[in-house]
Amino acid sequence: MTDALFGRTDTPAEIRVFGIRHHGPGSARAVLQALTEFEPDTVLIEGPSDADPVLALAAGDDMVPPVALLAYARDEPARAAFWPFAAFSPEWQALRWAHLHDADVRFCDLPAAMSLAADRETGDRATDDLLGALARAAGHTDFEQWWDAVVEHGTAQAFDEITDAMRALREDIEIDEHTARREAHMRQVLRATVKAGARAIAVVCGAMHAPALTGRLGPAAPDARLLKGMPKVKTALTWVPWSHSRLSLSSGYGAGITSPGWYHHLFTRPGDTTARWFTRVARVLREEDLPVSSAHVIEATRLADTLAALRGRAVAGLDEVVEATRAALCDGDDVLLDLVTRRLVVGEALGSVSDDTPTVPLDTDLQKQSKSLRLKRSAEAKNLDLDLRRDIDLARSRLLHRLALLDIDWGTPAESEVRSTGTFRETWTLKWEPESSVAIVVASRWGTTVESAAAARLAERAARPGATLADLTALLERALLADLRATVPTLVTAIDAAAALDHDVLHLMGALPTLVRTVRYGDVRGTDLSSLEHVCDALLARTCAGLPAAVTGLDHDAADALRTAIDEVHLALAVREDPITTARWLDSLARVSDRDDVDGLLTGRTTRMLRDAGRLDGHDAAVRVARALSVGSPAAAKARWIDGFLGGGGLLLVHDSALFELVDEWISGLTEEDFVDVLPVLRRTFGAFAFGERRLLGQTVRGERTRQTGAPTATGRGRIALTATASILGVTV
Repeated sequence: MTDALFGRTDTPAEIRVFGIRHHGPGSARAVLQALTEFEPDTVLIEGPSDADPVLALAAGDDMVPPVALLAYARDEPARAAFWPFAAFSPEWQALRWAHLHDADVRFCDLPAAMSLAADRETGDRATDDLLGALARAAGHTDFEQWWDAVVEHGTAQAFDEITDAMRALREDIEIDEHTARREAHMRQVLRATVKAGARAIAVVCGAMHAPALTGRLGPAAPDARLLKGMPKVKTALTWVPWSHSRLSLSSGYGAGITSPGWYHHLFTRPGDTTARWFTRVARVLREEDLPVSSAHVIEATRLADTLAALRGRAVAGLDEVVEATRAALCDGDDVLLDLVTRRLVVGEALGSVSDDTPTVPLDTDLQKQSKSLRLKRSAEAKNLDLDLRRDIDLARSRLLHRLALLDIDWGTPAESEVRSTGTFRETWTLKWEPESSVAIVVASRWGTTVESAAAARLAERAARPGATLADLTALLERALLADLRATVPTLVTAIDAAAALDHDVLHLMGALPTLVRTVRYGDVRGTDLSSLEHVCDALLARTCAGLPAAVTGLDHDAADALRTAIDEVHLALAVREDPITTARWLDSLARVSDRDDVDGLLTGRTTRMLRDAGRLDGHDAAVRVARALSVGSPAAAKARWIDGFLGGGGLLLVHDSALFELVDEWISGLTEEDFVDVLPVLRRTFGAFAFGERRLLGQTVRGERTRQTGAPTATGRGRIALTATASILGVTV
């Protein structure tokens, strides 16, 4: 704590500078004690000085930390910075103290208008560097460990000693221009505060800045010259909710911490800290159905205290607590320790701001809809299962899809825990990230409501030069999911035009599945999509006409890509259940399967599809398999044909004994060199079968079947392989 005299000599102003660490619970307690003893009439806090108009909002009871000041450039909202505050932040406690004691309070750092114009955050990273030097001088290798042991467990803080230490450290470093300007601005604010008549001024700032604000201020001219000509941008400032996990980020004044949950515990539970902490750890583990008793808690507390005593520390710090947790409560299991770290050491507390906090109209609309749909913002990830047959779930789905179009990632699609084959279910993982506040501001340029903004954003994407057919069909699907019906006619027209100009069959096939799904399932959301039917039919007609040429002269990679596209179109048409279009598609596949100049992967695949569709009976399919595996083709080509024919399902081999024998004979007749060549393809083919299919195939191989040729049966070869493997492993079969 440093006293200095400024202003007029007849009634001097008393200024005390409290150098703190941002987000330090020990610093917060010390600042509260110092303010109570000093009773200043004015409190100056490190923070953007143009945020003073919204400071009064922090006095409300509905402003619950962690929260953050958000500043963003009006013309470029993505350019933004945060100044976060937790309950244990010294700045927050100083702010609350000033409001409770009717003291004037304001921020004194560079305005956000200057910081954002310079495209720099007003960071205090140098503070950590200087304090790191102090930690090393005290024999600690880790700054966090030193600060935790020396400061955060204390009930008071020697501000004078910290200022003197920082002054000594600053003598050996060169202050960068940005930091010098910040400190010049702080001194200018101090001068203006004294001139305005304040007589007891408390300054709460990062410890590194304390030496620059103590002693006599000197003439104002040098500071004015340093600040002259600094660029500015038009900015807006407001409060937004923050979370403990995001306190690890360096933003605003650049301070971040790795254990906000632990620091919150230190600040709110100053008495019997260690035992209370382990009680919370035990509760978390019990929620996971783990057997943790009171004896475990007692043992962990004793172990942490013993470790602290062995290390010469007055009380157990985070290091001792973590080690005791691992040993006494987690049985050395780092997975459980990681759970405790995420839940408690870091924590997922999410703050809240008052209803009077200024915001953009888009956010107002989002908050209104969220409230009506009972969607609560939370920093903890939670799954939300939606049944689209229910009105409220359908409305929730539409809102989340609209937000996704606006790049506001409150919800992300997830795998459903509810087993269902219907199209009326969706699952989302909801997690509110503080950065979403910036995303809302950025998206507000598209509209004042979520619906209008999403529609405008979608229209902009559709109108982009170079938007491909695949891009447009994906946008149409998203428009329907978001129930942006007004955009559908425009998108359908754009898709029709793009399809007419695109002559690449692979592109046409890539667009078809999305369009078919859209037509098939659009009625689930009550959307009339009859205008899209002709687009699907036109794309399919062009695909069928161009497919024979598209399969010609392909290398393996291109054939693999085309096979995937054929699979997806085939599945989509099966879902559509239109006999006319299905027949047209199967005719096209038949023309491909009959050719000898096409990659075997494609002819094998189309043959399998024709068999499954009933166009080929079992005998015809067996004849084609025999022909494909006959002498005359390289082994690698035959392997690709088998991969195309069998890929995706092995039950055919189980139930068709003739086909099984054909494949078995071909593999058995391979030379050693050919077998090595085709093994990667065969492994890919058979490895892709489901576990149950592989098990049934194994049972088939072990079945009691004989062959008239007297050659070793599949059963015999299987037994030979098992015997050899057992011999290698040294076991008995």
